[in-house]
Amino acid sequence: MKKRKLGKQGLEVSELGLGCMGMSFAYGKAEEAESLRVLSRSLELGIDFWDTAESYGPLLNEELLGKALKGNRAKVVLATKFAWKDGKVGVDTLDGSPANARRAVEGSLKRLQTDHIDLLYLHRKDPKTPIEETVGGMAQLVKDGKVKYLGLSEVGPQTLRKAHSVHPISALQSEYSLWETSLEERILPVLRELGIGLVPFSPVGRGFLTGQIKRFEDIPEGDMRRNLPRFQPGNFEQNMRLVEEVTRLAQSKKATPSQIALAWLLRQGDDVAPIPGTTRVHHLEENAQAATLSLSPEDLAGIERILSNFKVQGARYGEMMQKLVNLD
Repeated sequence: MKKRKLGKQGLEVSELGLGCMGMSFAYGKAEEAESLRVLSRSLELGIDFWDTAESYGPLLNEELLGKALKGNRAKVVLATKFAWKDGKVGVDTLDGSPANARRAVEGSLKRLQTDHIDLLYLHRKDPKTPIEETVGGMAQLVKDGKVKYLGLSEVGPQTLRKAHSVHPISALQSEYSLWETSLEERILPVLRELGIGLVPFSPVGRGFLTGQIKRFEDIPEGDMRRNLPRFQPGNFEQNMRLVEEVTRLAQSKKATPSQIALAWLLRQGDDVAPIPGTTRVHHLEENAQAATLSLSPEDLAGIERILSNFKVQGARYGEMMQKLVNLD
């Protein structure tokens, strides 16, 4: 697994990271023993960039990673996120104050059983708190040695510029995939101008681009995707057209749709480090192989034709969370 640099401050990560949310949150119950095997195997494969958040569980995901980090801390580039009081996601709990940043980090350090966080993200911008104030509080945590690098998630160009003027931002984490390319026009050019790396989450469309979900009914009860507009009946069938096209290309390359989706993202620039999530070792190994999948200029042109002829149906989130996407 090759390395990539995010930002200009010295942060270096594996070109593919590991999104750990699903091990504790959102997609139904996962088996802890298998999740720990995934985390261990990721290091064997050279995937050293682990991504978690206070809100995953809440708190449970950081506790899980704390177990896996024992004896492995020096091998891992550890990223976590804060935004909501005690990690409880809601309209009234979003808090970007420096005091909440400090509270969150102190708790994360205990749960992760470490003395520092490599990359701290603001999970969502708090409209009530100026971004300069939030980043100022995060910067103090860097000065205190509790955090090494700073990142933001799901913010727009103006917010990026304001934040970067207070303290260098090393990475933006936002959704980016074959079925979510909205940041390409407004946000990606600003990242390149400022020298900020991009960490795409949900790089295989929350599992949709794997081709394993054929119908809405295939989504288990208790899975958050049942409540997301893009997975709803009507939207689902329209969006399956993209999966069918990607699957055809994958078959011609003797690859899987997931590998095509990840390989395409890796070709979007050396400053892009996707973080596919999984709770199964065999899916982790499949994803890792995407780093060696070659896409020819003809393949990439074919993908662009697919995207130009396809319009994704449905919003990414429900009403509350959609308001916090790409926020300026």
